Amino acid sequence: MTRTLAFVFLALIPMSVWAADGTATTDDSFVRPVGDSELSEFLWVNRPIVVFADTPADPRFQQQIDMLVEGEAAMRERDVVVLTDTDPSARSPIRSQLRPRGFQMVFVDKDGVVKLRKPSPWSVREIGRSIDKTPLREREIRDRREGG
Repeated sequence: MTRTLAFVFLALIPMSVWAADGTATTDDSFVRPVGDSELSEFLWVNRPIVVFADTPADPRFQQQIDMLVEGEAAMRERDVVVLTDTDPSARSPIRSQLRPRGFQMVFVDKDGVVKLRKPSPWSVREIGRSIDKTPLREREIRDRREGG
């Protein structure tokens, strides 16, 4: 049964994001499993979007990942990295810190502060707007305009 669910999940991910080992990823790990990562690894470098579910077969999880992969360019422009956690029993450090229940999408800014928690999938447009409203992102945009 578990192999069937994993196959169904992988079949729903666009071919361009399959790694050699069958995990969901892109060329330089835009989407990657949370594993043993900790949020502190991303401080001042990336904006993690953590997508939690109790199983990779959760349709909300699949929809959220699909939307993020489709909007990868817009998310990379905002220094986003997508972390996935679909195994509550593994008790990853990030899951222990954020304590989701079922499906949850969490946006953490570069300063390590949780800015958004959503119990349902959000479009890249909505996520981008939330990111662009943060003081850190506003400063990045301002600095880019003045420097360029």
